Amino acid sequence: MVHLKYKPVPQELAQGITLLQHINKNNAALQYIELKVIKMTSGSKFQESLGKQEVCIVALTGKIKVTDGEQTFKTIGTRKNVFEKIPTDSVYISIEQMFDITAITEATVILCYSPSDKKKTTTLIKASDNTIERRGKYQNKRLVHNILPDTSPIADRLLVVEVFTDGGNWSSYPPHKHDQDNLPLESKLEETYYHEMNPRQGFVFQRVYTDDRLLDETMAIENGDVVVVPKGYHPVGVPDGYDSYYLNVMAGPTRKWQFHNDPDHEWILNRE
Repeated sequence: MVHLKYKPVPQELAQGITLLQHINKNNAALQYIELKVIKMTSGSKFQESLGKQEVCIVALTGKIKVTDGEQTFKTIGTRKNVFEKIPTDSVYISIEQMFDITAITEATVILCYSPSDKKKTTTLIKASDNTIERRGKYQNKRLVHNILPDTSPIADRLLVVEVFTDGGNWSSYPPHKHDQDNLPLESKLEETYYHEMNPRQGFVFQRVYTDDRLLDETMAIENGDVVVVPKGYHPVGVPDGYDSYYLNVMAGPTRKWQFHNDPDHEWILNRE
């Protein structure tokens, strides 16, 4: 069975730094994505050297300083809680770089990695650079902050996006997939979902399934969980009374988001 749901397992990395999640090819069915979620106390510092990986550092909550030794971005981050529903700042760093993150306040940071062999430029992705979309209608409404969309030339492989879904709505819906290297019809992209709920004790349901149903898992997802989508359709249902946030990381052989809707459910798009 493919393991898809990961609960946070706090691990102290250094004084003031707690690793909440670490998803990688050694513990998940992924080739193109690695993910770390870290909690930092004010004044703590996280340092890392990149090999043949690029990284997008998302200031999920709180304020941080990021430097690659040549460029320094001071006091980035815009919110205390993701459910303020405002975009945040991120930093893209390319391969074979060293970087430091210093927490200016208590902060939660998500590190999104993908293998790469292209040298790109360290770039601050300001909150104001995020494109904002409102997708869907009826009970399929969600708010989207595009941090690293496929139209951005900043990254080599990474795509990063935030999605907010109000209670009683469905997201990543109708069910769609992107697991075939068959452009222009469909691209092959792995995906991870980092989930938060408001209020925190809430839950959502996420199903991951393939056409042949050899993979077909429906999971109750709680605050801080990560869901891995190596292939298949992957809709999210949000119960009434609770709002959903998730951060998506996608990566694959080609940096293009071209999805394919489940033909059994595509009809809902054509309702009047």
